[in-house]
Amino acid sequence: MSVEALIRRYILENFLFTDDESVLQDDTSFLEAGVVDSTGVLELVMFVEETFGITVEDEEILPENFDSVSQLAAYVRRKGGEVPIDVGERVLAA
Repeated sequence: MSVEALIRRYILENFLFTDDESVLQDDTSFLEAGVVDSTGVLELVMFVEETFGITVEDEEILPENFDSVSQLAAYVRRKGGEVPIDVGERVLAA
């Protein structure tokens, strides 16, 4: 499962409460679309750290990094995050 697919699935299930992928495009702004609020950003930080094995520094919690599936996936890649082999199974089971 790709980084984008994992992020999209997490957003759909935990913020939009659906499995319909057509409701969220990769470039949709989470903030402008009202998908994620400030508390939701903290949830995203925890998800990214736990799922991809990276540490998110406070100064990195910016819209440029956390405001869409595409931006978040690019951030994860810049930080060197990897998708563990079993992560898709864990996300699906959650």
